Amino acid sequence: MHQQHQVSQRITRAIAQSAAAFCLTFFVLSTPLKAQSPTPPLAGIAHVAIRVHDLAVARDFYAKLGFQEAFNLAKDGVVYESFIKINDHQFIELYPVTAKDSKAGFLHLCFEGDDLNAIHDDYASRGLNPTPVRKAGAGNLLFTMVGPEQQNIEYTQYLPGSLHSNDRGKHLGEDRIADRMVSVSLAMQDTTAARDFYIKQLIFKPIAGEPMFLYMPGDSGQKVEIATATLGARARIILDAESLSKADHLLQKERITSTKVKDALSVTDPDGNIILIEARR
Repeated sequence: MHQQHQVSQRITRAIAQSAAAFCLTFFVLSTPLKAQSPTPPLAGIAHVAIRVHDLAVARDFYAKLGFQEAFNLAKDGVVYESFIKINDHQFIELYPVTAKDSKAGFLHLCFEGDDLNAIHDDYASRGLNPTPVRKAGAGNLLFTMVGPEQQNIEYTQYLPGSLHSNDRGKHLGEDRIADRMVSVSLAMQDTTAARDFYIKQLIFKPIAGEPMFLYMPGDSGQKVEIATATLGARARIILDAESLSKADHLLQKERITSTKVKDALSVTDPDGNIILIEARR
């Protein structure tokens, strides 16, 4: 009898354990998995910043391309940043050389986001180190991050009442050689590592047939080029024009020399920065 009682207890415990295991399995399988949040999209290229030897000369050159100065920032009557307008969302920022910063050339690239806090938090959740989101001098939200080879990367969100927002619809001349910035080149010593960073960390997308060009997250269709170090400190910008013949006519009218490069026109600014003009495809 005692042995039968022990056997009965063991059978009872086994049945209870099996029931508990079944319930746990059912709970796990019936609980919906939490989907991983997608990477917040980028709205596009906001600006490329360049330091120039002579701010007045550079502004005059870009004005001949049809790009007007929308506004500037000054201290004690001296302009230290000029905002050259491509369209309502895209600018070329010009900084003059100073005794402290005497080297002309590419400074940084800035991306626009519709929800800067979401982009910031997404980066932080993946182990990146963006600076806190703050309000910048022009009145927009801004954060920065150190990219490959210590290149500074900026992110901005235009706010109502900022200098950029207040200039909407203004300084958009009909004689612009192009009306959209579609790509900016980033010169790197180690192009493979830089490409991996933009793909794996910033979730940029490779482009078939163009291994060093990467689409940014979102549907802007805009991209960056991971360029070789031979580009040096120069900036290289690709602009999109409605008509290449119209752009060529405007350049000839202003007596600006251009070179035909495949299906694009290439122009060099007074500091050696390269502007490629492509026609819409």
